Amino acid sequence: MKIRRGRRDPFGGTCESIKKVSGGSGVKACPRCGRLYPSEAGFCPEDGQQLTTLSLAPVETSAADPRMGVLLCGRYQIRRVVADGGMGRVYEAFDTATDRNVAVKLLHSEVANDAVSVERFKREFAVSQLLPHEHIVEVFDFQPTPDGSFALAMEFLYGEELRNTIKREKVLTPARVIRMLSQLAIGLDGAHERHLVHRDLKPDNIFLCQTRDGDNIKILDFGSVKDKAENAKKLTVIGTTIGSPFYMAPEQAQGLETLDHRADVWSLAAIAYECLTGEVPFKGNNGPTILLEILTKNPRPPTELSRDGLFPIAPDLDAVMARAFQKSANHRISSVGELADQVGHAYGLEAAHKEWATRTQQDLESAIVAKISKLIAQRKIRDSAADSFFGMADDVGDTPDALHRNGESDPAPQNDEFSIQPAITPMSPRWPIVAVVSATTLLAALAVILLLVL
Repeated sequence: MKIRRGRRDPFGGTCESIKKVSGGSGVKACPRCGRLYPSEAGFCPEDGQQLTTLSLAPVETSAADPRMGVLLCGRYQIRRVVADGGMGRVYEAFDTATDRNVAVKLLHSEVANDAVSVERFKREFAVSQLLPHEHIVEVFDFQPTPDGSFALAMEFLYGEELRNTIKREKVLTPARVIRMLSQLAIGLDGAHERHLVHRDLKPDNIFLCQTRDGDNIKILDFGSVKDKAENAKKLTVIGTTIGSPFYMAPEQAQGLETLDHRADVWSLAAIAYECLTGEVPFKGNNGPTILLEILTKNPRPPTELSRDGLFPIAPDLDAVMARAFQKSANHRISSVGELADQVGHAYGLEAAHKEWATRTQQDLESAIVAKISKLIAQRKIRDSAADSFFGMADDVGDTPDALHRNGESDPAPQNDEFSIQPAITPMSPRWPIVAVVSATTLLAALAVILLLVL
């Protein structure tokens, strides 16, 4: 269907001639699928079609979606649907004001009637103006639409969400994960320095833009951000749980007002754990059971999940994850940059995450392969030596069991509230501590479950 000059669209723009609306020289279009590409591109990788000018690839209008083909807000020509979600729909559009393609996200009509949802949508634009965008998606514009919805325009990214990558590949190489963590740390540290906590980190909100050197990471969706600055506007009622259960820190699961940037450390550790092992650290059939696991249990050490895995897990990664998943934020790894550094060092890399973020994935892979076998061999030697030592202790009756048999009590642990018991697993606390932690967190877990059910 041709678009006639001067016909008004229902969203406030004017459906002008194709030549004027789509005459930009900065992009090309696929005549079959409608995707837009930079002007230097030649073919569409999706269907192999030779790219052409926008004027030769008009958009067909659709009765099912009246936004298709219209000029939204006087500047964004809607060309195709990119994604659908519970909150809204994302389109690829041509921005006539800047001569480039953009992603335009519009709220569903029922969501647009909720004041808090709209305020979060608007905040995503406001927060974007405060952040560096090397590894955070940039939001250009926020506008209401005459049909009662709201639109966000942001940079269009080529690639895929981390969730899709995990579904297809199951586990990722250590080099790819460390490079990703390093770039995420750079982006998130920029937000944390401004007292902004993302609060909804998950594979769905991490976008991988593939390049010859490896993935270029972009963090998506700062709509659930928590502003920890003084006098910041609060959108969340105290006690309300926001985020995805699989990646949620204990203080976040309980809806505590004390939540800060260390909740993002937990979430990022959960994402790294899943990428390296193929499993989420805390499991459950629904939200309440997942939250109960988070509040009362520790995940299995990554090395236990990699015996038949494609890629070796560094032995020291168990201890890194133990620190990252401490129930108390005060005992947790203190920043996302430190988390990335510790994961890289566990795999034998030198320097720190700001360097790894720009090294090629192949270069990191070579460095890890050169050291991983030696690291595993050293761990086996240490474990063998420890087994021999404790075997000798059993012979001379110096173990805790022997002390009990002699009528003595165990020595008092020193500063042991969150200590690790190697004789059980590298991620399991001593049994007396389990009783203390379970007693204090079980009530909180039950409260969270009742809140979610009611």
